[in-house]
Amino acid sequence: MFSECKVTEIFFMADEFCKVYDRMVAKLSLKAAKLPKKRKYHRASTLSDAEIMVILILFHSSGYRCLKHFYLEYVCIHLRHLFPKVVSYNRFVELEKKVMFPLTLFIKKVLLGKCTGISFVNSTPLRVCRNQRIHMHKTFKSFVAQGKCSMGWFFGFKLHLICNEKGELLNFMVTPGDTDDRKPLEDKRFIESIFDRLVADKGYISQNLFNRLFVDGIQLITKLKSNMKGALMKVSDKLLLRKRAIIETVNDELKNIAQVEHSRHRSLHNFVNNLLSAIAAYCYFPKKPAINVVKSFDNQLSLF
Repeated sequence: MFSECKVTEIFFMADEFCKVYDRMVAKLSLKAAKLPKKRKYHRASTLSDAEIMVILILFHSSGYRCLKHFYLEYVCIHLRHLFPKVVSYNRFVELEKKVMFPLTLFIKKVLLGKCTGISFVNSTPLRVCRNQRIHMHKTFKSFVAQGKCSMGWFFGFKLHLICNEKGELLNFMVTPGDTDDRKPLEDKRFIESIFDRLVADKGYISQNLFNRLFVDGIQLITKLKSNMKGALMKVSDKLLLRKRAIIETVNDELKNIAQVEHSRHRSLHNFVNNLLSAIAAYCYFPKKPAINVVKSFDNQLSLF
């Protein structure tokens, strides 16, 4: 759980972003026509968008497994001095939906790290139910698909992540479970901030993908399969392949600490908000998996 000073810092960043977001939305939205005023049947919420975002982020770093218990037993009692105008839990669940888009932009524009020239890419399954209940599942019936990973078959989504050697997330994408791991790398929006070396596993081997990324200034580094011919590789690239477990550790923290995966979702909005707030909580973790990379430049053969 974050300290009170950290909670205040998170709220300040979220509140400043929401103010900018509201101004941009008001500026770009079409002016409403002059129509007779209608009676409003619902009051404005006492909780601001920034407060809702902070509560969701705090939940995914608290260790609680149930949002309802966290909200009623911790936020409404122990954090009442930070959130004096809390609403009922049912109302809070309704208000979650309106922060989905601002929270996405908040992560993309504020929380994601910067590429340092060394990046790691991988995908992890997000199961929405057990395999025995695939035919009974209805919540994400038209959105998910059955896929296969190193741990076997699953039914759900795939979370594609890119991180740097400091453990900071650079980008993420969610696809159905049957999507090829190489498909997101063909989308330039997913790799727009990536340059130099991109380390991946054997599932990303593709000559066409390698050529396409090389044109964009990205060198895809993967291990070779047993039936492939050997190729010359720099010692530094071989060392990076050994350190590829860093992104596996990131996936592990997202699932076991930030609770990015569970099977209790009852709506698509709930799933998206849970995913986004878990990623935001990870970005605020004080300690992230990292590797010590020291770059040295040898100019002995340079011409003067």
